Amino acid sequence: MNTDVEFHIRQNYPWTKLPANVKQSLGNSQREYEKQVLLYSIRNQLRFRNNLVRHVRKDERKYYEELLKYSRDHLMLYPYHLSDIMVKGLRITPFSYYIGIMEDIMNSEKSYDSLPNFTAADCLRLLGIGRNQYIDLMNQCRSSKKFFRRKSARDLLPAKPVEISVEPWWTAQTGYITEDDIRICSPAEKKAIDKMIDSGPQLTGSTEYNVVLSLYNRGYIYLDVPISDDSCISVPPLEGFVMNRVQGDYFETLLYKIFVSIDEQTNVAELANVLEIDLGLVKNAVSMYCRLGFAVKKGPVISAEQLHPSWKNAPSLNRLKSTVDPQKMLLSWEQGSPVMEGGSSATDTDTTSLEEADAGSVSSLSIPAAPTKRIAFLFDSTLTAFLMMGNLSPNLKSHAVTMFEVGKLSDETLDSFLAELEKVESTAEGEAQRYFDHALTLKNTILFLRYNKELTQDQGPDMPNIGFPLDMLRCESLLGLDQATCSRVLNKNYKLLVSMAPLSNEIRPISSCTPQHIGPAIPEVSSIWFKLYVYHVTGQGPPSLLLSKGSRLRKLPDTFQVYDRLLITSWGHDPGVVPSSNVLTMLNDALTHSAVLIQGHGMHGHGEIVHIPFPFNAEDLKGEFSCSNMCVHKALQKLKENVDLEHQCGYITMLNANNRHRRRASDSAECRGDTHLGGGLDNHGSTESFELVTDENNGEIKGKTDPFSSEDEWVPLELCFGMPLFSSELNRKVCQKIASHKLCSNESLQELLQSSRKLSLKVLSFVQSFQDGMQPSDLDSGVSNPLSQPPAESGVPLPALNLIFKDGQLKEWSGRAPPPLDITALQKDQRT
Repeated sequence: MNTDVEFHIRQNYPWTKLPANVKQSLGNSQREYEKQVLLYSIRNQLRFRNNLVRHVRKDERKYYEELLKYSRDHLMLYPYHLSDIMVKGLRITPFSYYIGIMEDIMNSEKSYDSLPNFTAADCLRLLGIGRNQYIDLMNQCRSSKKFFRRKSARDLLPAKPVEISVEPWWTAQTGYITEDDIRICSPAEKKAIDKMIDSGPQLTGSTEYNVVLSLYNRGYIYLDVPISDDSCISVPPLEGFVMNRVQGDYFETLLYKIFVSIDEQTNVAELANVLEIDLGLVKNAVSMYCRLGFAVKKGPVISAEQLHPSWKNAPSLNRLKSTVDPQKMLLSWEQGSPVMEGGSSATDTDTTSLEEADAGSVSSLSIPAAPTKRIAFLFDSTLTAFLMMGNLSPNLKSHAVTMFEVGKLSDETLDSFLAELEKVESTAEGEAQRYFDHALTLKNTILFLRYNKELTQDQGPDMPNIGFPLDMLRCESLLGLDQATCSRVLNKNYKLLVSMAPLSNEIRPISSCTPQHIGPAIPEVSSIWFKLYVYHVTGQGPPSLLLSKGSRLRKLPDTFQVYDRLLITSWGHDPGVVPSSNVLTMLNDALTHSAVLIQGHGMHGHGEIVHIPFPFNAEDLKGEFSCSNMCVHKALQKLKENVDLEHQCGYITMLNANNRHRRRASDSAECRGDTHLGGGLDNHGSTESFELVTDENNGEIKGKTDPFSSEDEWVPLELCFGMPLFSSELNRKVCQKIASHKLCSNESLQELLQSSRKLSLKVLSFVQSFQDGMQPSDLDSGVSNPLSQPPAESGVPLPALNLIFKDGQLKEWSGRAPPPLDITALQKDQRT
């Protein structure tokens, strides 16, 4: 649907008030506009009253029936914000709605994965049907068909909801109740119903706990989760979340947007303002989090006087008690108040309810008043995948799921996350070692960035220097926000962004001038273009050929004939080292759907690579070049002149392709960089993301560098900004340099802001200079160019020309071998 049309429907514009261009886009048809109004209203589960749809569809009941059918067919969440209509008017409770969905997918013999994430989570909460239960039901359903006593899917599904968790601050309202229903109610239940009919909605906590559950299970009442403008919520590690698939409907999209944006200090009204989303929609989303148990409402929610005695043994409150250190309970139940008081001055002014403790944020009790701004550590999905695999520790998976689905781990939950990382062992077997290494290095990174006084020594005298809190944000989740909204969220909450290094090529890095970003300034700086820029400004690098999408190679260029191993990077994917034999077919395969960078890696097996951390110390730049003193390499000196390496951190990867002396693995490294003989490894140390080729040796082999290798044998391979997680030793060195060079000081951050802008302009200018002057394809050449270039999905421009870096120069590659000198002169004469 046209975004302009959507906007005017949302603003309740009748046909007569539509601008001419919008009418034209609808073919000047009022009937077409009314169809769009109805479709938009149903897709977005809009209320009939006070919306434009009431002028289009006169029958209110029929409209809601269509809305319900659409929601059920598309496996959407139950429209809880319309509960008064659905339960009272249509007699469709959440339980009956999800039973209908389950019956549909079972009859269609669809897999459990067909349920979207949030719908599956709500089904699990109400029906008690998760993945294993669903598989069991499907097996029963199929086996019954083989015998005469066939059971329908409905017969196998539960007859009533499982016992759900109800919070005392929720409200109960009467549903559709007949006189026959009243007759079978107990006196306590009748009394509760009468009170709701006479006085309106009641707090569930003021009614006997078992009565609330009994009435709810029979569908006599429905539960609302009230959220006010000033409500604040916290998101603990996810429990009960189901990772199936993303549906992409309006409400699911909204839920994910708010997940990554919300924090404990921002109330709902402020959040709606930052996101520029309707306040009612934000309240609906936050209400859904609390209903599903994915978020906890902060602040006083119900007084002890209002709370019915039966709620003392409620499961939700008992679960809370077990998560809190009894010594920190200042007021017990026997004293008549379910209120806790934290030792932190951040919570002293705001009485914290028991629900807050359920967030697992007890750690904040011992932390003094925190600054308003924080540091954000940006990671990608590769890290969450590593944490989910390998059975690193018993409860680490729930944090990893939270990092992936919520897209955020806030400072309040980092203590429990660190406690789980502490349980990770330091050694593992085979491929699992990488997962363990990343987990341990991540722990050290968090401990270094979080509340580190060394990083904030220039704070003003009126502000105590305790360092900054740390939030962890997933780049892909932030990219779900539009650029302006993402900028507002980051500027509101964060003083500094720090990226992990390297970020996967499959995502677009976050671009941010303010807050300052220790990481790629713009997406181009994390792309293949930046590799070529480094080679261009230094005049050094491995032989490299960038082929545009749609090109075809007839033979491997002569430049690469001497190489035994090649480093291949398809556009938007991570690189992999492959044997040069039989690589041509695979390259042409990849070129049908992607631009590809081919680089020489090793002449005798795998090339040797060394990671040099920066910023450089003064003593690093003294003396002659040696394997233990690579910082004085002439390429790095030129790089320093063109790229600010003093106010950023990261590492430069140096490559020695002429590695003649393969030697046994050794854990020692004599040079100042992190050294290994490259197996089939990408930036993360694996070839998993490289789909073209797998190599027989894809492990990381550490070894000593060749002490006799000359400076000319070493060339820069790539430069990565950020904090590396793949090597604990490299990470430790980068952390030391951040502290010693005071990269987080206000003065350094101001310099970083200026240098990041300059680098961005230089790189963009460089990319543009090699995009112009595209020539028609030459049928006689060894490579053919595509007729047109589609825009890159990541926003980084695809190469329009085939480019080669050789002999210190980057230039266009025609695909021909260089002709003899006299023929070249003749061709020049013909052109003139």
